[in-house]
Amino acid sequence: MLSMEIQDKNAGGFKRIGGAWFRFLVFAIIVPFLFTNCERDIDFKLKEEEPKLVVEATIENGAAPFVILTNSLNYFSTISPQQLSQSFVRGAEVYMSNGSRTHKLKEYTVTVIGNLQLRYYSTDSSSLSTAFVGELNKAYSLRIVTGGKEYTANTTVPNITKRIDSVWYKAGPPQLDTNKVIVMVKATDPPGFGDYVRYFTKRNSEIFLPGLNSAFDDLFIDGTTYELQVGAGVDRNTTITENDLFFNKGDTVTLKLSNIDKTTYDFWRTIEFSYQAIGNPFSTPVKVLGNISGGALGYFGGYASQYRTIIIPK
Repeated sequence: MLSMEIQDKNAGGFKRIGGAWFRFLVFAIIVPFLFTNCERDIDFKLKEEEPKLVVEATIENGAAPFVILTNSLNYFSTISPQQLSQSFVRGAEVYMSNGSRTHKLKEYTVTVIGNLQLRYYSTDSSSLSTAFVGELNKAYSLRIVTGGKEYTANTTVPNITKRIDSVWYKAGPPQLDTNKVIVMVKATDPPGFGDYVRYFTKRNSEIFLPGLNSAFDDLFIDGTTYELQVGAGVDRNTTITENDLFFNKGDTVTLKLSNIDKTTYDFWRTIEFSYQAIGNPFSTPVKVLGNISGGALGYFGGYASQYRTIIIPK
């Protein structure tokens, strides 16, 4: 064992210090020195990325094409209404084809609260000879030309394979107020894997909102009839509480269940996982799987939708 001798002035000689005390003494002397001498300021120089095109494009059975184009913002940007309005892409050439007809979409502007302008592309009413709405079991292609670049994507509106059998409600959890209710759905999944769905709910006259986890596959329910709680759709721009996931007595609730292809499912599966991982240092990094070529972000998705409505008495 290591040891050392030091002179004991009072005794006029030497005394031995055991190895454990020696190590403690060394530790007590060296460690503060290390901490005081190893500190350094680290400055991260974040790379300024050029804005990327962000695409949200959909086609649904019985509905017109709908495309929103924006430019991405820096991660640490402070987003104001004006900055959000300025992020919308203007003057793009947007084409959608159903295989037999190609329609050039028209840019539209909607003014909302505080003169905030939102922009989107949809059917050009002055050129109806090439216009179309979405059809079941049909493939579609998208082409966007903006900023001297071209972006493309493909999707399908599949058949409606997953069937809604019935929708009903029951009392909400006892820990919540008595006005809350749970909406349930009974559905049948056809035999054979590969049925992907995304769901939305509408409360009274509000807009359809996706569920907190809105996209599902049929890995565990293939070929079965099952019952499942329908969580209320949520607005991710607001703070979401447990109460927001339930409906209220007196609500008229509309459930929208959409069959989607795997590409659309993969986009929403990964982006919703990414939402949940924000701020969690122990989460697994995830790459959002879009389907837009040319380095753009986002997706082009087809929806085969069915609807059911239930009126919940007060």
